[in-house]
Amino acid sequence: MIDLGLLTTILEQVSLLLIGFSICAALILLLASFTIYASSGGGWVASVSGRILVGGLALLQLAHWLSLTGRIDWVGSPGYVVLLYIVAPAFYLFFRGALQIQAAERSWHLLFYAAALVAAWIDPAIAIPLSFLIGMIFAVHLGFLVLRLRPQRQRFHIEMFALSAFALIALAILLLGVISPFYGLRVFTLGYAGMIGLASMLAIHVLLHFPDIANKTAEAVTTAYAVSTLERVDREQAVTRLRKLMDEQVFVDETLKLSGLASLLDLSPHQLSELINTRFGVGYSRYIREHRVAAAKRMLMAEPDASVLSIGLAVGFTSQSNFYAAFREITGEVPGRYRSQQSADA
Repeated sequence: MIDLGLLTTILEQVSLLLIGFSICAALILLLASFTIYASSGGGWVASVSGRILVGGLALLQLAHWLSLTGRIDWVGSPGYVVLLYIVAPAFYLFFRGALQIQAAERSWHLLFYAAALVAAWIDPAIAIPLSFLIGMIFAVHLGFLVLRLRPQRQRFHIEMFALSAFALIALAILLLGVISPFYGLRVFTLGYAGMIGLASMLAIHVLLHFPDIANKTAEAVTTAYAVSTLERVDREQAVTRLRKLMDEQVFVDETLKLSGLASLLDLSPHQLSELINTRFGVGYSRYIREHRVAAAKRMLMAEPDASVLSIGLAVGFTSQSNFYAAFREITGEVPGRYRSQQSADA
């Protein structure tokens, strides 16, 4: 027989651990949003909504912790309900900004938060499942946007697994919210806190292992939604000039961006992005990483006394973690092991 009391205690302890982790993760993500990812695409509405989303989830987790530890029963309170009606549109606007880079943003998009103004006066037994139903509508629309990226999935197939995992967690949260009236607030609190914690762990994992995921997604979206911009461009000549610039190793400039390389070719950023996508089957970031890794492979063998980090910086990577991630992505090995294997085979 399963001891339900013991199982409940274990679930509560696991939920408390996940709550602590997710609050710390929220602080890290908020800091990153003002530093590392401050210039990521999506527009100002998406940027602000992303910070609102992370902050809102942290406050929800704090409410869960207070409730589960018996300090304050904040779950189901008017303030808690308002947070639910803030998090739902924040989730939508943030990911919509990431998935529709070229869509024009308007200030009226902030009206999605209007429901939060009246949520505090709605019976929690109705307001909580209703907030998740609204979230489900948002999620369905985002799902249709993601479907348009299917032709581009080969360019970031590993990251798509992470995005799919986020979708599954979001679906579980939505179902939990809808059925909450039937199981009570404590079961809802345990489940919701655990799901937010798992989502936080996944977010940190994705950022650590795929630091360039924002740029990759932006490139895939640009290709999926764009109309051809190369009708009046001599493509063969442009490709020849691009290859010449790569032979001259312009990619070793760590500040090189799509717009900068495009200007060297007398093309617009959209034209260069489409040219690379159509001719080489990869996005701009992947194209540059491939050339940097190829140069690094040559240097690893030609300069056996040089440190791996110095070689990574010399070919244009900005940090050891970015160098290792790109090298492993393209070669399947880390730089040091690649050097050792090549030396042993020589």
